[in-house]
Amino acid sequence: MQLDENISIEKADILDKKKIENLLRQLLIEIGENPDREGLIGTPTRMAEMFKEIFAGYNINSELDVSFTEAADAIIAKDIQFYSMCEHHMLPFFGKIHIAYIPAGKVFGISKLVRLVEKYARRMQIQERLTKEVADEVMRKGVKGVLVIAEGEHLCMKMRGVRNGSVILTEACRGVVERKEIRDHVLELIYASKKELQAIPTSKHGRY
Repeated sequence: MQLDENISIEKADILDKKKIENLLRQLLIEIGENPDREGLIGTPTRMAEMFKEIFAGYNINSELDVSFTEAADAIIAKDIQFYSMCEHHMLPFFGKIHIAYIPAGKVFGISKLVRLVEKYARRMQIQERLTKEVADEVMRKGVKGVLVIAEGEHLCMKMRGVRNGSVILTEACRGVVERKEIRDHVLELIYASKKELQAIPTSKHGRY
């Protein structure tokens, strides 16, 4: 699983790779497998390396301090892909996150919003908290308001238990975006097609 090559993400150095390999080898034995057979000989090592990547969020700096003076009514980053690990069953959940914020004179570098999502997604997580953590960090940077929506599919619900493929939506609203007219307008922008976007009378909503 590769990230955009322009996004440098430090590998987590808090993991004891050898210890993890030994634990995974023992896990294979406990489930009735032979860790020395051809197909599994390198599996503990590969999984230890994978854990360093998928749990790298604990060491990621979102770099939201990189911002630029610019006037803008609203900034929306749609369809930011994320992959995370459910902390209840250690199975993946994944999907898209939309971030809309109302700046207060400065705008973030666009790639920093992707880094922000990676920071909180690449760890043991639940979708509700992931959504709130992304919104709270944006809000702490002094914006007027932010709306974060996450759309996730959960393997812990698809491949076990109820075996249902529903998509889970979570939302976190902060600041001026909590006002109904602004929130409704932002939602309209997030979910409208290009044709519909052209039909939206932005003058009706005015500046934020």
